[in-house]
Amino acid sequence: MLEISIIPALTDNYIYLLHEPDSGLTAVVDPAAAAPVMAASQRCGFGLNYIFNTHHHSDHIGANLELKAATGCKIVGAKADRSRIPGIDIALGDGDRIALGAEELVAMDTPGHTVGHIVYYSAGSSALFCGDTLFSLGCGRLFEGSAEQMWHSLQKLKTLPAETKVYCAHEYTEANARFALTLEPGNPLLQQRYADVCQRRRSNAPTLPSTIGQELATNPFFREHSPEIRQNLALAEASPLAVFTAIRKLKDGFR
Repeated sequence: MLEISIIPALTDNYIYLLHEPDSGLTAVVDPAAAAPVMAASQRCGFGLNYIFNTHHHSDHIGANLELKAATGCKIVGAKADRSRIPGIDIALGDGDRIALGAEELVAMDTPGHTVGHIVYYSAGSSALFCGDTLFSLGCGRLFEGSAEQMWHSLQKLKTLPAETKVYCAHEYTEANARFALTLEPGNPLLQQRYADVCQRRRSNAPTLPSTIGQELATNPFFREHSPEIRQNLALAEASPLAVFTAIRKLKDGFR
C-alpha cells in the first residue's frame, strides 16, 4: 500500500509524494517546484527514485531537471509526449505498467487537456493520479485535444472502482462545485458536497482526494445522463457527447 502525502505548491497545485514502505522507494507526481518536494522528502526521511509526469505543462514538469540533478531519480512520462517531458527516461503508453517496489501503477492515455496526457492508476492502493484530466467536480480545459477525446478519456476513468481515490493536480473544487450547482441544483449529494467543500476551504484544508464514486454522483462531466442537467441545457434528447461538449463550453466562461 502506498503512503501518499499531499504537497501544496504555487498558488493551487498539488504535488503527490508516493512512498512504498517495503522497498523504501519513493516517487513524486507532477513536481511543479523543487523546494517543497525536497523539504517534504527530507522531513519524511525519504530519497527520491522517480518522477511521474502526467503531461508537459510547466506547472507539472517545472522541477524535473532540478530534482533529477539533485537525486538521480528517473523521470517517467507519456510515450506520446516524449519530446515535451524534460529529462524523460521511461516512456509509457496506454496499458503500460511501472513498479514502485511492491506497488504497480498502470498508465492510461487520456488525451483532451493535452494530446499526450496520461494518468497513473494503482489498483493495490485504490488510487488515481490524474493530473489535469479529471478534477474534483470538474475536468481539464481543452488546450490541445477535442471534446470528443476528453469525453472518451473520462469514460475510461468512470469504469474504475467507486472506491478509487482521485488525486488531481489542482485545488479547484469550490469553484467547480459552484458551477455544478448551476446545472444540477436539485442534486442533494451535490448540495452536501458543496457544504463540505466550503467547510474544508474555510480551514485551508485540501478537498482531495475525492473518489470515483463521489464524482459519479456529483461531477457534471460524469453526469451527461442527468435529466436535470439535460433539461437545464435544453438538450433532453442529445447524445452524451453533445451534452458533455455543452457543459465544457459553459465551464470555460464560468467565473
